Amino acid sequence: MLEWLLRQDLRLFFHINNQWQQPWLDAVMPWIREPYLWAPLYLFLGLFVTINYGWRGFFWIVLFIVSFGIADQSSSFLKDTFNRVRPCRDPLLQQFVRVLVNYCPMSGSFTSNHAANHFALGTFCFLTLKTAFQQYAWLFYVWAFAIAYAQVYVGVHYPLDVAGGAVLGTLIGLLSGSFFQRRIRLEAELTT
Repeated sequence: MLEWLLRQDLRLFFHINNQWQQPWLDAVMPWIREPYLWAPLYLFLGLFVTINYGWRGFFWIVLFIVSFGIADQSSSFLKDTFNRVRPCRDPLLQQFVRVLVNYCPMSGSFTSNHAANHFALGTFCFLTLKTAFQQYAWLFYVWAFAIAYAQVYVGVHYPLDVAGGAVLGTLIGLLSGSFFQRRIRLEAELTT
């Protein structure tokens, strides 16, 4: 069963990395996975919660950062445990992998930190901001999925790596978001 799953994972990787390529995606995908690209979103969210929710917004920012940290460290632990070779580092695959970034990390491949971190943040934001963003709250998952997909597209992760990271991150986001909703919850500050 595991061997079949890994074969399907490799097959899907080559579809995403080689067959489903587009010149415009080749230009966009390396940027999608860069944290600096998303700095304006983080700044907007931080300002949004502090301006609209006062001291509760401060605790929201703290739990946002804690969610990221827990996801990042948990994923790094799993990478060290499984020690799966990245597609861009695998000597049997290197010549077939399109690597669209300047650097292929030396760390293990399973699970993807990018996926874990962004699904943790996306889930946390979805749970805590769905009242404020209403029907647009699902865009947090689109954001996380785009970053995870980009990791496969540029050749640094397999689909199972990002799927594992997505599951890990979603669980962490559920825990932190549920805790925040039970204990603090974003409610507008009353001004008199």
